[in-house]
Amino acid sequence: MKRRKFIQNASITGLGMMTGAAILNSNNASAKTKTEEKILSISAVKAILPVVIATWNVPTSTARAWEVLQEGKSALDAIEQGCMVEEANAEGQSVGIGGLPDRDGNVTLDACIMNKEGNYGAVVCMQNIMHPISVARKVMEETPHVILAGQGAEQFAISQGFTKENLLTENSKKAWEEWKKTSQYKPIINIENHDTIGMLAIDKNGDISGGCTTSGLAFKMAGRVGDSPIIGSGLFVDNEIGGATATGLGEEVLKTVGSFLIVELMRQGRSPQEACEEAIGRIIKKSPDFKDFQVGYIAINKAGETGAYSIHQGFSMMRYQNDLNENIAVDYYNKF
Repeated sequence: MKRRKFIQNASITGLGMMTGAAILNSNNASAKTKTEEKILSISAVKAILPVVIATWNVPTSTARAWEVLQEGKSALDAIEQGCMVEEANAEGQSVGIGGLPDRDGNVTLDACIMNKEGNYGAVVCMQNIMHPISVARKVMEETPHVILAGQGAEQFAISQGFTKENLLTENSKKAWEEWKKTSQYKPIINIENHDTIGMLAIDKNGDISGGCTTSGLAFKMAGRVGDSPIIGSGLFVDNEIGGATATGLGEEVLKTVGSFLIVELMRQGRSPQEACEEAIGRIIKKSPDFKDFQVGYIAINKAGETGAYSIHQGFSMMRYQNDLNENIAVDYYNKF
């Protein structure tokens, strides 16, 4: 009897496990189907293409990217050319030439780029080369690596035909010398109302690319790298879903892998706006001192819908779509 009862119980248990597994598989299949349905629903929306968006008020950068798209070139080409405009702007003290130096007086640049296939290239702590976005593209296309750093990045750039030049302008040198009087290191919210340039574009074929370029925090410790050149933090693109890019205090973006998070939220059916708001919410939840720093995100989905959100007032997004190049004030969390 005991043996018979054991066999009966084992049979029931086995049946229960099989049923549970069937239910689990069914739930997984259902979840997968729902995800696929969301992707299809995004794709089914008639996209308004092409489109370019960028962090901050950089109309000449988005105009250049738009011009490249109108020529029938790829979103990747548009990203590179658009970012190069701001890198060559010596008056903007946070990107390319004229960027504010580290505390040792050296201008070090970070940048990354992603294409429609999800390929990625980046440079970090690179000196003496004006266009890190272009070097990042070369890393992606011409090397077996995805990130080159410091002198190695500079040497590679020179081997690819880039010109070595002094990036420390007189204005940035004066700012550094003034800073040395106190040597006080403190991130400033919306410094110059303009810092990292992150850009996303969709071309006429519906393909998405993105780029991010910066000279990093002013007067940072030598060797510091923020979120901008790091895949998933400062930038992430998934050609099935959309893309996102960040600006602000990179240390906080890195801790939450913000751009990847936004794309994954869009994969789950969130709008670009909802996804940006959730990503900022994650930072606020984890950082009780959020009132002391700024982070802003912009995002775009496959349908050409855009979103943006920040912690504090003052962040803005450029959007070039429907032949209109406009700067849009971004909604923000800290309204008190």
